[in-house]
Amino acid sequence: MKLLTKFAISLLTIGSISASDGVYNQQLEASAFKYRTVKNTAFQAGEKLTYRLHYGLIDAAQATLEVKKVERKISGRSLYRVIGKGKSIGSFNWFFKVDDRYESYIDEEGIFPWVFIRRVNEGGYKINQDYTFIQNKGKVKEGDKEYKAPTNVQDMISSYYYARTLDFSNAKKGDIFEFDSFVDGEVYPLKIKFLGREKVKIRKGKYNALKFSPVVQVDRIFKNEDDLQVWISDDENKIPLLAKAKILFGSIKMELTDYEGLRSDISKI
Repeated sequence: MKLLTKFAISLLTIGSISASDGVYNQQLEASAFKYRTVKNTAFQAGEKLTYRLHYGLIDAAQATLEVKKVERKISGRSLYRVIGKGKSIGSFNWFFKVDDRYESYIDEEGIFPWVFIRRVNEGGYKINQDYTFIQNKGKVKEGDKEYKAPTNVQDMISSYYYARTLDFSNAKKGDIFEFDSFVDGEVYPLKIKFLGREKVKIRKGKYNALKFSPVVQVDRIFKNEDDLQVWISDDENKIPLLAKAKILFGSIKMELTDYEGLRSDISKI
């Protein structure tokens, strides 16, 4: 699970946190800074995606991603609140229990994050992170710490939603799409290589799909930089249908098991 959350497009976790009023207290001073506008035809409030994670032949975890509309605003700007939950299931709990939750408050027009909240408990390994993004100053704050980051930098959750707004209609095999994400106190360049169009079959049926290989770092987990492959629906929604990862100690597969509140018709055959 740590592997999939490390790569921002992947999924996710469960816990028991809620946003305090402090999330909304971020008020930027008046300036001539112009925030970007992103055309979003991919997702909307009310969307909920459910996934099942397999480790080898074992059903290891279940994850959900849910988009909610936020009535309150930050600096006068409208928000989406995205909640990612994931929890280990069945026999997998006996040797590696996962119980995590992620939240991202995403600018509705610019599809960039204002606040990121992370509560991780994976096999007893715990992480608590609360990032505030000052996009007009190129900064990210975590308590008393302050980091430099490029404008429009993403977090682990917003990266996934921003990637869905990218235009792949004219993509050619081998094309690479790149943007920056802020992960664990560092700016992390995300690169996604387009591999072509395929038909893919999962539990929910058969779909027309776009195939990508997120370029990963070769280290103690991955042997090759293209060992993670993702299939997304070939439609306006661009939701991940299936992900497969070859790792040094086995294989991981994640597939869509349910969806609701989609903005457009899905590419089901």
